[in-house]
Amino acid sequence: MKYIDEYHNPRAVAAFAEKIKSITSRDWNIMEVCGGQTHAIVRHGLDQLLPDRITLLHGPGCPVCVTPLSIIDKAIEIAGRENVIFCSFGDMMRVPGSAGDLFSVKSAGGDLRVVYSPLDALRIAQENPDKEVVFFGIGFETTAPANAMSILQAGLVGLENFSVLSAMVLIPPAMEVILSSDNNKVDAFLAAGHVCTVSGFEQYEELSAGYSVPIVVTGFEPLDIIQGIYMSLAQLEDGRAMVENQYSRSVKREGNAEARRVMEDVLTIVDRRWRGLGMIESSGLAISDKYRQYDAEEKFGKVDDISDQSGECISAEILKGTRKPFDCPAFGTRCTPENPLGATMVSSEGACSAYYSYRKLDLQKTGLE
Repeated sequence: MKYIDEYHNPRAVAAFAEKIKSITSRDWNIMEVCGGQTHAIVRHGLDQLLPDRITLLHGPGCPVCVTPLSIIDKAIEIAGRENVIFCSFGDMMRVPGSAGDLFSVKSAGGDLRVVYSPLDALRIAQENPDKEVVFFGIGFETTAPANAMSILQAGLVGLENFSVLSAMVLIPPAMEVILSSDNNKVDAFLAAGHVCTVSGFEQYEELSAGYSVPIVVTGFEPLDIIQGIYMSLAQLEDGRAMVENQYSRSVKREGNAEARRVMEDVLTIVDRRWRGLGMIESSGLAISDKYRQYDAEEKFGKVDDISDQSGECISAEILKGTRKPFDCPAFGTRCTPENPLGATMVSSEGACSAYYSYRKLDLQKTGLE
């Protein structure tokens, strides 16, 4: 692993920006599928280094943002029960459900605890044998192995008061939904490097070939991202479409074999609803029958499949890459991180949060604030 400063080198970033300008001959839309990449792009102004003919679209790469209303409502219902300790990552606390959020349950006296790992929730279960401890298992392929491992560990120590409410999802099916839509604008993808560290990128090869779309596995530092954009653009300008690995220092084609084995043992692929994208076939990870005793839905009832709220929030269009945060009339006024209307403003990885944090001055210049 090289020193991180190498990937923040402004001269190297500027050099790739010049290369991009030199080969751009027409309009192209490139979508990053990672909230961390979105924040890096906006924070470092990488999109502002690109020629006007290149547009970066912000896809559904934020697990908090795409967790559907139905699962949020189920989490709120479980967390409000008297004998439950509900454990969650901090970002989920303010994601709006049909009525209220997890923070409002905590304010009303519910025992909600912010954790940094499912193993923290496992420890809480061991320390509170008279309580049912539920971990809110959100995330993509990146967090799925740790969530699965907590279930394996619970089985090894014989815990009976621990369960996971699964909201885990898989990235490739969502990418295919975007590509197959009638209003698709995506010409190329930057695939999330941390996801591919676990899953590898074999599964992207069929997607790239089937839709003739370049997919570049990309890291998260400024130099990673600008190089990933250059590699995508080089393919587009040459008329090529294949999977390339910019993040080779961390990602192998086959991914992490042991992590994948644990996921396949504990979890099973199911259809899942995504906030903003609707029901997507084979896009979710649920707890397999072999470990059903650790499935919160087995203990507390199934999640009701309900559609997302509509309202004035345009987060659905933002997640699809058809609109940007500044297109929302509520952005920065009726919708802020303190009073969010949608998940893309709540999450630290959401596109609206990124624009609010790093582009608020741009909004003021437009006269919209």
